[in-house]
Amino acid sequence: MVLTRALAHEYGKHGFRINALVPGGIWTQGTKSIAKDIIRFKVGVAKSGVEYRMRTPLGRLGHPDEVARMAVVLASDLSSYVHGTLIVVDGGFLSA
Repeated sequence: MVLTRALAHEYGKHGFRINALVPGGIWTQGTKSIAKDIIRFKVGVAKSGVEYRMRTPLGRLGHPDEVARMAVVLASDLSSYVHGTLIVVDGGFLSA
């Protein structure tokens, strides 16, 4: 957060828009391998996975394209006045 805001402050006057995406709980190759551990009855991993889903208001993991779509918005003129902020893409996890 501090780095994003510092870069935004420094480079905004040069025409750059600086923002950061903060993805969380995204269904990737890494999370797929953790799911395999759950299938193998690794109780600690299974408990963490269940707790994560229970805490996430949307009740699911996100997909990589959901993060990518937000990146497209930030790269477009749709966000021409968005500057120096973090955009959290986590299904509401941090708000719960």
